[in-house]
Amino acid sequence: MCGGMRGMMTKDVLISIAGLQFEAEAEDAVEVISRGEYYKKNGKHYLIYDELSEEEQAVSKCLLKISEQKVELTKKGSTNVHILFEEGKANMTYYNTPYGDLMLGITTHKIRIKEEEQLLDLSLQYAIDMNYQHVSECELSVQVEPVDRVPKE
Repeated sequence: MCGGMRGMMTKDVLISIAGLQFEAEAEDAVEVISRGEYYKKNGKHYLIYDELSEEEQAVSKCLLKISEQKVELTKKGSTNVHILFEEGKANMTYYNTPYGDLMLGITTHKIRIKEEEQLLDLSLQYAIDMNYQHVSECELSVQVEPVDRVPKE
């Protein structure tokens, strides 16, 4: 088992998330950069961060649990959802929004994790069904690095 990210145990990290978007009518690339916490336990990577919703100016607490076989995203707050990404599998979940509940189907094509001393890089390729209708093919990219590694401007 490679040690990887030993120097990253500072816990204080910057998390860059590109592409996580569930709205069917929106096709813009979304990128969020958030400060958060990182830790590794029993071979799994854990990220905890806040996500601000632009529409409602409300915050959701997010937990991203990453392992070789699966990635779990849990959001609690203005939106509530628990999504399980498992390579080669389809999973269903309810997505609770201020506008009502949606049934989401997530079919994960690929999970790729690259772990370096001061960087964790995750990419997911998946398809989304909303209320049993295919919505889109998606790609999600997550990069994690220690806050003190990022140069100050």
